[in-house]
Amino acid sequence: MGASHGLIEAVVLLGLALLGLVGAERLRLPSVVGFLVVGAIAGPGMLGLIGEPDRVRDLAELGVVFLLFEIGLELPLERIRTLWRPALWGGGFQVLATLSVVAAGTAALGLDGPTALVVGAGVAMSSTAVVLRLLTDEGRIDAPVGQVAVSILLMQDLAIVPLLLFVPLLAGEAMGLDAWLASVARMGLALVFVGFSAWFLVPRILDRVAQTRSGELFSLLALFIVLGSALTAESLGLTLAVGAFLAGVAASASPYAHQLFSEVIPLRVVLLGIFFTAVGMFFDPAAVLAAPGTFALDVLAITVGKIVIILFAGRVLLRRPLRVSLEAGLALCQMGEFSFVLLGVAGRSGLIDAALQERLIAASIATLLMSPFLIRFAPAIADRIASWLDPGDRPSGETRGPTKPETERHVVVIGYGPAGQTLIRLLRSLDVPFIAVDTNPNAARNAAGVGEPVLYGDATRPHVLNHLGVEEARLVAVAISDPLATRRIVSRIRTMAPDTPILARTRYIREVDRLSAAGAAIVVAEEFEGSIALAARTLEHFEVPTGAIARFTEALREEGYGAIRAPAALPIDPWLIELLEHTETEWVEIPMSFRGEATLGELDIRARTGASILAIERSANSHPNPAPDFALRAGDRLLVLGGTENLLRLRRLLDAFGTD
Repeated sequence: MGASHGLIEAVVLLGLALLGLVGAERLRLPSVVGFLVVGAIAGPGMLGLIGEPDRVRDLAELGVVFLLFEIGLELPLERIRTLWRPALWGGGFQVLATLSVVAAGTAALGLDGPTALVVGAGVAMSSTAVVLRLLTDEGRIDAPVGQVAVSILLMQDLAIVPLLLFVPLLAGEAMGLDAWLASVARMGLALVFVGFSAWFLVPRILDRVAQTRSGELFSLLALFIVLGSALTAESLGLTLAVGAFLAGVAASASPYAHQLFSEVIPLRVVLLGIFFTAVGMFFDPAAVLAAPGTFALDVLAITVGKIVIILFAGRVLLRRPLRVSLEAGLALCQMGEFSFVLLGVAGRSGLIDAALQERLIAASIATLLMSPFLIRFAPAIADRIASWLDPGDRPSGETRGPTKPETERHVVVIGYGPAGQTLIRLLRSLDVPFIAVDTNPNAARNAAGVGEPVLYGDATRPHVLNHLGVEEARLVAVAISDPLATRRIVSRIRTMAPDTPILARTRYIREVDRLSAAGAAIVVAEEFEGSIALAARTLEHFEVPTGAIARFTEALREEGYGAIRAPAALPIDPWLIELLEHTETEWVEIPMSFRGEATLGELDIRARTGASILAIERSANSHPNPAPDFALRAGDRLLVLGGTENLLRLRRLLDAFGTD
């Protein structure tokens, strides 16, 4: 029996997506880029493995349905609360400004109003899948540029739902007013019905199914929720993607959201790969070669226009440094997956003709292919442009701003986040003068308002470092989350102040050697410190004395985390293990379960444990060299000389005496 054409095309798409993913992984590029490239090569414009990409459009768009469900599922209220202000001002401005500028420009070139608005909305969208993956791989997702990019992407993801709802209304613009109002009312009622069903039915169904403890049933339910909500929304006049998004938001409030996510994510990855591969097939090299100037102009207008708009949003509305705003613009200057969805919906609604749709898809694919390189080199590009455009950038505070202490050598703290604030509290407790700087204007303004010497500025700039007085500082502590900026700051401080000690904090293991080579005297790696803390807690569980644990962990740090960085198959150096066995003095408290009194002679501590009691502390009174007839009580503290095993035996003896 011959296979149906639909199955053949699905298998071909899966094979192409697999090839694209393998190629992208080999070249260290985002998977989306690989999917687009192999789709373009296999499309009708080149090899023609699938002659009609429209035949697989419905299958491909299931990937976007799952993506929107995932976005709704991963949209916790806490994240919205922390990002709502930059998302509203920065992201809202970016979406509205891009839509308005592009719509006005294309309308001036002859497009009608509804078509121009759809084109503007498509250009306004960036690729969440590409940007988040690349920023995560580069270690900059928590850096200032990552915070700006995520806030703008959040608003774009939220905006896609009303934009998708808006397209059918634009397509019906030729209707009479009564028919148009009826269409709006019908769509509003459908939205309320889908939302009500999702919010009240989905959580209850999830709870009932979870109580059955059937993994297979939960998997089937996850698939049913995604596809069922999408199909219900479409039957009521909405779009598949809108229904999936609402179901995801509703399910996010359920305690089973994480399990639901784990069930959906494998299918989302597969279907999204098919989607981007199918999109790549719409790329027509012949059309590009027929009008290369138009193609280049489209790509240039999209990228430069979005960079300028995001630069304005970051610099003016969010008050981020010029360098950070430029980096965010370079990261978000592409058209994304939702652009293709909008263009597809608009094409089926008759708002965009096939030629214009192919032209926009070609330009958007080019911007996506450029994104990995723009994001990778964005720090260097932004730094060079920022130095050229704003060579006199200096820190600022409230009014005139605080200045560095003049009475004695001070400490410079770069970064006013949680780590920087903890360090500042320590310095204040020690009466050590300090000055701090941060790229977050709100944090600097709030700190200056309560009298803290915190400046607003970009510490990668030499003028800012000079103003902070790094040459005269006793210590410079770099406590920011951007690894590339940390490296540049350390390198520039070392050039300006060769003798100033630099302490740098990083989250990632790979940055330790780079920061040391750049000039950091001490590098604190959070990944290493987490490993050390885990080892210390494990040793505590096995009742290893705290003094031995302290020696062990300090030795790990002093040797540059060498034992942690070694391959997992190698054991820890024996000399480190020997530190746990060394004889030492340690205070041991007699547990409150200790019954009555017992003399040292009765317990025979020396013979039973091998430990020696040097002193006993009771009610703030010390009793050195206690006699054998000294009676011990619950709550006494013993100063004990012995090794790890001796102290362990002593603790067990005292515990056993209390339970006899």
